[in-house]
Amino acid sequence: MTWVFVTLLTLISLLKILVTCLPTGAVEWITSKFQVHSKLDAANATVAFDGKRLEGQDKNQFIHDFNDAVFMERYYIYPGDEHLYLHPKNSGKPFIIDAKKGKHDVRLFVYKYSDHIDVVKQYKKKVAAYSLSSDSLQKCSVVAAGDLI
Repeated sequence: MTWVFVTLLTLISLLKILVTCLPTGAVEWITSKFQVHSKLDAANATVAFDGKRLEGQDKNQFIHDFNDAVFMERYYIYPGDEHLYLHPKNSGKPFIIDAKKGKHDVRLFVYKYSDHIDVVKQYKKKVAAYSLSSDSLQKCSVVAAGDLI
């Protein structure tokens, strides 16, 4: 019985040391699996507003501002209410971001308000909604030519 206890204690101690001393790359990979507001790569994303694609510097600036935005809160979506988040009544036209995360396609709808940004994320037949805070995204506007101001 003593040997079982000592062996079990040794194994648990080794597991504890292994878990607490993981390399940074492994920790970032594990935490990225559970992030709601994950970072986008400009090479793997397309940004559109009102049916017009943003290209070049405008697209890169928008994605940079989106990545720098601060996550505020996640909204719980009740089953059957997805359409209320995908097409809100008083929000205006959204920015639509189509991105590739791993093997899956992700579509983000970005709705601007005066005090926050709402993001609705569609992936693998699931919908997630959350709120961001970003002064640069809240202030940016799109003119008819498709350029960001």
